[in-house]
Amino acid sequence: MKMLLLLMLFYGSVNSDAVSKPNIIIAMADDLGIGDPGCYGNTTLRTPNIDRIAKGGVKFTQHLAASPLCTPSRAAFLTGRYPIRSGMASRSKVGVFLFSASSGGLPTNEITFAKLLKNQGYSTALIGKWHLGINCNSRDDFCHHPLNHGFDHFYGLPVTNLRDCKPGSGTVFTTAIHMFVFIPLQIVGIALVTLEALNCLGLFRLPHWVFFSCLLLAATIIGLLACFLHFFRPLNCILMRNHEVVQQPMSYDNLTQRLTREALKFINRNTGTPFLLFLSYIHVHTALFSSKEFVGKSKHGIYGDAVEEMDWSIGQILKALDKKKLTNKTLVYFTSDQGAHIEEVTDKGDIHGGSNGIYKGGKANNWEGGIRVPGLLRWPGVLQPGTVIDEPTSNMDLFPTIVKLAGAALPEDRVIDGRDLMPLLQGKILQSEHEFLFHYCNAYLNAVRWHPRNSTSIWKAFFFTPKFKPDDSNGCFPTHVCFCNGHYVTRHNPPLLFDISKDPKERHPLTSKTENHFHEILRVMQEAADNHTKTLSAVPNQLSWGNLLWKPWLQLCCSSSYLSLANNGDDNGHAY
Repeated sequence: MKMLLLLMLFYGSVNSDAVSKPNIIIAMADDLGIGDPGCYGNTTLRTPNIDRIAKGGVKFTQHLAASPLCTPSRAAFLTGRYPIRSGMASRSKVGVFLFSASSGGLPTNEITFAKLLKNQGYSTALIGKWHLGINCNSRDDFCHHPLNHGFDHFYGLPVTNLRDCKPGSGTVFTTAIHMFVFIPLQIVGIALVTLEALNCLGLFRLPHWVFFSCLLLAATIIGLLACFLHFFRPLNCILMRNHEVVQQPMSYDNLTQRLTREALKFINRNTGTPFLLFLSYIHVHTALFSSKEFVGKSKHGIYGDAVEEMDWSIGQILKALDKKKLTNKTLVYFTSDQGAHIEEVTDKGDIHGGSNGIYKGGKANNWEGGIRVPGLLRWPGVLQPGTVIDEPTSNMDLFPTIVKLAGAALPEDRVIDGRDLMPLLQGKILQSEHEFLFHYCNAYLNAVRWHPRNSTSIWKAFFFTPKFKPDDSNGCFPTHVCFCNGHYVTRHNPPLLFDISKDPKERHPLTSKTENHFHEILRVMQEAADNHTKTLSAVPNQLSWGNLLWKPWLQLCCSSSYLSLANNGDDNGHAY
C-alpha cells in the first residue's frame, strides 16, 4: 500500500509544468450503462479501446451523472453546476428537448468550460450530439447554439437521436398519440353512435351539421397526426455544420464514420495548438444503428453492434494521438451522460438498452443504475496507469478540472458545484472533496448522498422513489421512462436510507433498528439539503411547456441535400 501511494505521489509530482495546457479530448456516450464496457466487468461486449483508456489511466467506480436524463445531465456537465441552477430542469413529465424549433436551451449567461478554454487560446470543437437548444426568438439568432457557448466548430445533431428519426423504428410519442389522438377519436365516435341511436329511437333529432362537424373534427385530428408523423423527421432529425443545415433528414449511413472523420480532421488541424475536442457520440441512444462493417458482429444484437462501433471510433482517436505524438500531451476522458435505458424493449421482446451491471434502475431515475456511469481518464506521465478510485465523483467535476489545467480562473460570480479532480487523481488526497451530492429528478430534489469525512460509509437518502411497473420489474415500462412527481412516485417519511458502501445494489433500506445512528444521519442529510436549497436562485425555466413546444418561426430549414437519404455517404453525398 505504501509503495502504491509513493508511486501515485511520484506520478503526481512529475513536473506539472512539463505539459502546459494539455489537449483535452472528451468522449461521451449516450445512454451507455456502466455494465457495458469490459473494464467494468462485461465479458461479452468487446470494448478494447475504452478498456485501453482504463488500463492506461484512472477508473472511477462511483462516477455520477448530475441528472439521469440527457438534457439536464449535459447542461450540468458543460457548466459544472446542477441543472436546476440554469433552469435546465423540468417541472413537467417532459425533461428533455424534442424539437429543433423549441425556444428553450442553455442560457447565454451560463459559462461552459469550452468558453473558458477558448479564452485561453484553445481551439474548441463539439462533434456529435448537442441537445441543449438552438434558437430563442428567431430561426437565425442561434442563442443556445454550441458556437454561442464557446465552441469554434460544430458538426452534429442539434437535438438528439430518436426512434422517430429512423424509419421502421417506432416512435417516442406513443403515449402522447394515445392521449391526444386515440382518446379524442374514441370520444367523437362514441358521441356519434350515441346521438345516431337516440335519433333512430326518436328521442333526439340530430341536425346534419352536428354529424358533419364531428366527422370534420375526426378528420382534422387524423390529418394533424399524419402531418406530425410525416414532417417530424425532416424537421427535427437534422445534421448541422456550424450554423448550416447540411443534411435534412440526417442519414444513418456511415454516420459514426463521418463523425469520427470530422474529429480526426480537427485533431490534424490543431497539432500545434492546444485543443478541446468534445466527441459527443450518438451511440447508443435509440434508434440503434451501426455501419455495415459492424452489423451482426457482436453477441448482443444491434445494441452490441453500436457499442462496438463506438469503441472502434475511440480507437481511431487514440491512434491519431499516437501518430501525431500527442498522447502524452492529451488528457482523454470517457463517460456516459447517464445510465442505460432499461425500458428500451421492443414489442417483439428485443432488448435495445444496455446493462447497468449490479445496480438498480436506469435512465430517468436516481437509483444507482441511472446515475452511476463510466468515468475513465488517461494522461500518460501524469496519471498513474491502472489506478482505481472508489470515491464519489460527479460529471460536473470535469469543469473545474480542465478549466484549471488550461490556466483559467473559475467564475466567482456563481456557484460551481464541481470539484477539481486532479488532487484525487494524483493521490494528493484520498477522499473525494464532495462530502454531499444532490440527486435531482428533473427539478425535484430526489436524494442526497453523504460521504462523511474520515469514514468509509456512503449514505444515500431518498425523499421519493419511482413506482416501477410491473411491480417486480426494474423500470417503468408502461410509460417508457420513470416520472418524478404525482402518483408516479412513492414519498418516504422518514427518507429511505441506504449505506451504498455496503449495499451498492440498494436492496436493504436501513431503519432505526438496523442502524444505531439512523435519525442522526437523516438529520445531517436533511440539514445539508436545506442548506443546498438556500443557494438556489430563481431562474427562467428553460424546459417549461412554453419553451418545449414547437414554434414554426424557429424552424431550421433547409439543406442543399434536402431529403438527403438518397445520399449514401457524407453530408455532401460523398461515399467513404
